[in-house]
Formats: sequence, structure tokens, C-alpha cells
Amino acid sequence: MNADRTGDVPNPSAATATVDAAGAGAIDAGVLDAGVLDDGAPPGGDPSRAAATRAALAKTATVIAVHLGVVLVWQLAVDLFAIPAFVLPSPRATLATLAQPHYAWLPNVTVTAIEIFGGYLLGVVVGVVCAVAFSWFRLIAVILLPLFVTLNMVPKVALGPLIIVWFSYGIVPNILIAFSICFFPILLTTARGLSEVDPDLLDLVRSLKGSRWQLFQKIQLPGALPYLFSGMKVGAILAVAGATVGEFIASERGLGYLMIQVQAGLDTAGMLMAVILLTLIGVVLYGLVLLLERLVVVRDARIQ
Repeated sequence: MNADRTGDVPNPSAATATVDAAGAGAIDAGVLDAGVLDDGAPPGGDPSRAAATRAALAKTATVIAVHLGVVLVWQLAVDLFAIPAFVLPSPRATLATLAQPHYAWLPNVTVTAIEIFGGYLLGVVVGVVCAVAFSWFRLIAVILLPLFVTLNMVPKVALGPLIIVWFSYGIVPNILIAFSICFFPILLTTARGLSEVDPDLLDLVRSLKGSRWQLFQKIQLPGALPYLFSGMKVGAILAVAGATVGEFIASERGLGYLMIQVQAGLDTAGMLMAVILLTLIGVVLYGLVLLLERLVVVRDARIQ
């Protein structure tokens, strides 16, 4: 009798296994119905990242459309108002100068690019080094910073004749002029970034016996990067102006020198093409700075 009653009672282990299997199946079905993959990521990717990508593409398309609109208005103005070519040539006439060999576009663009990038890189290196020295040694900042401010007030065009006397003609003087213009904003913004660190955080690192290099590497430099790139973006614009001014004053090659040469013959198309190429070099430099900033500085910390 006892054995028969025992056989009528359900097995608890089997029942539990059945419930667990049913529950797991329901959970799996719910997960699949919700559109979530086994790795926990939605099948469509991160919505915020997709939205950011769409916003970036829309911004890029808007910038391109605006520039194309300016070119279209330029062409229509020349055609409708019959503007003389020596006053404002059409975009087609300007682009046609690229096919004319006597301008020597490639050698002149190469020289100007070397001057711009060389002066800019020199300005970044010297500016950062001086900013670090000012941060570490207050006495150096007290002595040299007012001197740098005074020197920055000197018109760079006025330095042209002196630079010719000191360094003669060539690429080096123009690199120095580009450096002298773009150096100061990089120095100021980097020095400000290095100084704007939470004092309590500095005291904490010092209390833990952190060295000066550790303090700079772990605390000051990461905090100063947004300021550094802010100054680098300003310096990229100024470096183009500096190299161009140098070629106007003391050069035998380059786009600025070419503009001076074709000006005598009222070759406005050639001058406009030189300006466009100078602008493109500056855009490339600025774009490289933006790309580097995106790689090393988080989005929320960037200074627009």
C-alpha cells in the first residue's frame, strides 16, 4: 500500500526541471521578441552612435552645399553682370589656370606647404615646451612671459626686412615668420590649461609622494589637452597667414611669391587660384588638428 501511494506522488526534481525549462524558454522568447542579441547589443547598433553619425554626415553635407552655393553664385554673378575677367574671373577660368604650366603650381604649392607645416610644428613644440616650463618654474614665467607679450605686439610685416638681413631669402625665413605668428596663442592656451587644475587633486598627488613628472603626466597634461588643441586650431589659421606674409616680403618661390608676380599682369585668375590653394592647405592642416583632437580628447571635454 505504501509503495503504491509513493508511486502516485510526482517527482519534485522532475517538476522543478520542467518549470526551469519553461521559464528559460519564456525568457529566451522574450529576449528575442525584444530584439536583443545574445551578446546584449541591439541588432541595429548603438542608437546614440548612429544618431551622432547621422548628425556628422548632415553637417558635412551642409558645409559642402554652402561652398558649392558660393561657387554657383560666383559663376552667376560673372555671367549676369558681365564682370570683366581682370576684375573677377569666372570659376571655370580660375580652374583653367591649373592646366597652364607656366604657373608651376606643384613646386609653388610644395614650398608654401613646407613653410606652413614647418612653422606650425615649430610653434606647437616651442609653445608646449615653454608652457610646461612656465608651469614648473614660476620664476621663468615671471621673467619671460611679459617679454613674449611685448614681442608678439611687434608687427610681423615690420620684421620682414630684418629677417631678410639675418637669414636671407628662402624657406627658413618664412618658416620663422609663420612660427612667430602661431606660437603665442598656443603658448597662452596651453599655459592656462596646465594652471587650471584642481588644487585639492594636486595636493592629493603630492601627499602620495608623486613625482613632478607623474603629476604632469597623470593630472596636468590630460586636463590641459582641450586648451592645447584650442590654441592649435587658432595657430593653424595664423600659420597660413604667416607663411603668406613671409612670401610677400622675402621669397623666391611659393604661392605668395607667385601672386606678386602675376599681379603685375592683372592675372586675376592666377591670383584667385593661388588664394584657393592657400585656403586648401590651411583646411588640410586644420582638419588634421581636428582629427588628432578627436583621437586624444573626449567629446565632452573639447573646447569648441
